[in-house]
Amino acid sequence: MLPATRRTLLHLVATTQVQGRAPSLVAALVRDGRPVWAAGRGEVDGREPDPEATQYRIGSITKALVAVLVLRLRDEGLLDLGDPLGRHLDTPAGGEATVAQLLSHSSGLAAESRGPWWERTDGDLRPAPEDLFGERPQRHRAGELHHYSNTGYALLGALVEKLRGEPWYPVLRREVLLPLGMERTTYGPEGPHAEGWAAHPWADVVLPEPLTETGLMAPAGQLWSTAADLGRFAAFLARGDERVLSAASLAEMRRPAVEPQNADWSASYGLGLQLIRVDGRVLAGHAGSMPGFVGAVLASPEEGLAAATLANQTSMPEVVSLAARLVLATADAEPRIPEPWRPDEDADLALLELTGPWYWGPRAMLLRLGAGRTLDLAPLAGGGVRGSRFRPEEDGTWTGLDNYFAGETLRVVRRPDGTVSHLDLGSFVYTREPYAPEDAIPGGVAEGGWR
Repeated sequence: MLPATRRTLLHLVATTQVQGRAPSLVAALVRDGRPVWAAGRGEVDGREPDPEATQYRIGSITKALVAVLVLRLRDEGLLDLGDPLGRHLDTPAGGEATVAQLLSHSSGLAAESRGPWWERTDGDLRPAPEDLFGERPQRHRAGELHHYSNTGYALLGALVEKLRGEPWYPVLRREVLLPLGMERTTYGPEGPHAEGWAAHPWADVVLPEPLTETGLMAPAGQLWSTAADLGRFAAFLARGDERVLSAASLAEMRRPAVEPQNADWSASYGLGLQLIRVDGRVLAGHAGSMPGFVGAVLASPEEGLAAATLANQTSMPEVVSLAARLVLATADAEPRIPEPWRPDEDADLALLELTGPWYWGPRAMLLRLGAGRTLDLAPLAGGGVRGSRFRPEEDGTWTGLDNYFAGETLRVVRRPDGTVSHLDLGSFVYTREPYAPEDAIPGGVAEGGWR
């Protein structure tokens, strides 16, 4: 990191701590999977907090970790994201919602558990699943809209426990936290840790917040962590780790799964991850809060940058925006330098015959060959949604990964002599010439051709 960049980042952290009136604040930045900068401001037990060692409660960032466990279960074939929850779990509510709807907060379940306020009262007050829900647990039809639900993630934690045969946190520690090096991420606080405080709205005085064990609601916001540990998690969100979850599954989590939450499309939600769009960049991660604490983890895979921020103040939205500002400031001050271009030594040369221009009717498209036999179809001019990336399948076809053709099948159709006739993409025909009479054009070509 350049000295000027370091000073810019430190200034952002220092002013946020002052303006948000946080007793303490820590932040960490990672680039291309490596920690490159960290800072702490304020005091914990009379000294500046240590981004590597000082724990804070992370609140709903816990949800993103639980979501990783659920995707692991999916990748192992133990469930399908389209499965109704009731297929796997005997639940007093939410059984009709799919696993994907629970992950994306579109299950329609109530936002909070039955009173009293779960974040400030002991979990023993809600000893059984039926104690989580009031008289009207279903507030909307499943899949109807995005409605943030803490109770939905309580059910996802129970789902992990049911399919793994042990409580969700030991599973999380063994399968996610330790492989990622997140040894300071724990169920409860382990010193050194910050105390939770509320700052008076009209005076510079603070009030201690209660420390609660949330019981069955724990998957929604129980965990404690450090800025450095969350930096490791942020790096994972940007890159994936085959020991935990593949890059492809992480990319699936980062795609919007529900309608954007506001008219300007600046925020949406994927499978357990919040998505925000700032200055043309999409950042993925999660914010979290519990009484006395607030934090955020945000990653930009395109920039290879990710940031984590934590503070011990109840109401401090500035900490969330700080994580985004750290990423954007670094991206602007020190743009990512791409890796050198090199020829693909493993390219399948037999696929070169598929590359180049193709025509969907009169629309000119370009097909490129990528690493691992992937294909990229894009308009030659004018943009549009008909472009897509495709992954190869064992049967010789390709499956669309994004945009209009996501999930659709691309087939190469050959003539009797083995030469390529056309591409069939979800029944659309792509030919080497625009409406050539000799090509396989559905509906035929008007007699006389172009005029």
